[in-house]
Formats: sequence, C-alpha cells, structure tokens
Amino acid sequence: MIDPLIKSFLFTLATLLPFLNPPAIAPIFLSMTEGASPETRLMLAKKVGINVAIMLISTMLVGNGILMLFGISLPIVRLGGGMLIMYSAWNLVTAADDNNSSDKDNQANSMSLEAANSRSFYPLTFPVTFGPGAIAGAITVGVSLIDEQLSIMVLRLSGAIPAILLATFALYICMKFSAQMLNKLGKSGTAVFMRLSAFIMLCLGVQICWVGIQGLVNTFL
Repeated sequence: MIDPLIKSFLFTLATLLPFLNPPAIAPIFLSMTEGASPETRLMLAKKVGINVAIMLISTMLVGNGILMLFGISLPIVRLGGGMLIMYSAWNLVTAADDNNSSDKDNQANSMSLEAANSRSFYPLTFPVTFGPGAIAGAITVGVSLIDEQLSIMVLRLSGAIPAILLATFALYICMKFSAQMLNKLGKSGTAVFMRLSAFIMLCLGVQICWVGIQGLVNTFL
C-alpha cells in the first residue's frame, strides 16, 4: 500500500521541479530585488517560497474545478500568464543601468520593507515563479490523485504534498543564496548574466503564449 505514496511523490517532484526551475529563478530573483538589503532579500525568499507552496497545493486540490467553474481553459491560462511574464521580463531587459556612485548609494536603500512586501506576490510569486507551467503541472498532479478508493487517494496526496514542499524548499535555497551564487561573476558579469536571464525569461513568456495560441487553434480544428 506504500507504493502509491512513493509513486505520487516522485511523479509530483518530476512534474513540478522543471516548471519551478530553482537555479534559473535565482538570477531573476536577484535582479528583481535589486536595491534590497540582505535581510529584506531573505525575507522575500521565505515569503515567495511559502506563497509558491500554498499556491501549488491549492491549485493541485481545486485548480481544475475552478477552471471548469469559470469556463477557463488551460490555453487561456497559458496565454494570459505568458503575457504577464513577457511584461515583467521586458521591464528587466529595458531597465536603466545605475552607473554613478550617487545612484548606487540611493539604490542601496531604494527597496523599503513595504515595497518588498508588495512585490512578494506580484510579480515574484506570480507570474515569475508560479507561472502558467506550474499551474498546468499542479493541475496535472491533482488529476493524478483521483482514484475510486479513498485510501489510495489519501496515500497519493500524502506523497504529493511532501514533494511540493521539497521543490519549494529547493526554490527557497536558490533564492536565498542567489547573491552568493553570482558574486564570483563580478559586478559586470552579474549584470550581463541577469540581463541574459531576463531575456530568457522574455523568450519563455513568448513560448508560453505560443503554446497557448496553438492550444486555442487546436480547439477549432
């Protein structure tokens, strides 16, 4: 009887981890928290990790039902979420560089605790981290939990929730140590890497939109 628990744990982890992609989120998180103190950045990493865990578990349990209730299809979710990702990424790609020392001094204290709190859900949690891919993955996991036997469903759920917590913990670790991970690149190297990450994020948003459009077109064929 323990087999469904292990299978559900591995299936959930394998389904959600590629969508969360913690190592790729680290430079994006660092660029979007530019100007925040280490303490503020740590607080944001914790909040984003908790938010993502709550959103994944909630979507896994009721996501498919909510989409059916409002008549929203997954292609529409992908299209809307992809557009939000493109918007956030475009702001990062086109952000002005701070070159003079006075700007840097101001930047060091530019993100207040209130501003950081306001960013913890949008855009850091949604749509950057918990995006359309994670939503679709969580709904897929939720569907896989369904079984005629209640005991099997409970075992599958008992395997899925720890897998979600492990995936979000990995996400938290990567965000927590994002600055240390990129320090070896130096200031110019980090700036280049963050711009490249923002561009990749922009391309990801375009890809998600394209998949959504393809899904919508297929419904008419």
